[in-house]
Amino acid sequence: MQITTIDPQQRSYGQGVVVTDAARLVFISGQVPEDTDGHVPDDFDSQCRLAWRNVLTVLEAADMTVRDLAKVTVFLSDRRYREANAQIRHEILGDHSPALTVIITGIYDGAWLLEIEAVAAA
Repeated sequence: MQITTIDPQQRSYGQGVVVTDAARLVFISGQVPEDTDGHVPDDFDSQCRLAWRNVLTVLEAADMTVRDLAKVTVFLSDRRYREANAQIRHEILGDHSPALTVIITGIYDGAWLLEIEAVAAA
C-alpha cells in the first residue's frame, strides 16, 4: 500500500491523497477530548492532544499508525483555536500530510472544544 500526497503543505496536510494497493480501510468515528473516565480537560491544547490520543488508540487497535492516515477532518468549536490546532496536529503528524478539512461548527457537547474524525488505509 502506498499513500501519495498531492501538493503537501508545511503544516502537515496535503491538497489531496492518492491511496494505491490498500488492503484495509479504517473509518475512525469522531474522537472527542474525553478520557475513558469521562474526564474532559479545561484547556484547548489538552483537549486537542487527548482527541489525537484517542485517534491514535483506534489506529493502534487496527494495527496502523499516523502514517496510514489518508484523510482527517477536525471540527473546532471556535475559530480562535485554528493556530493551536495546526501546531498540535503538526506535532502529532510530523512530516505526514493527509488530506485535511477543518470546520468551525457547534460541537455535540458544550464542554468539547473539538472533535477529530479520520480515514486510514493500509
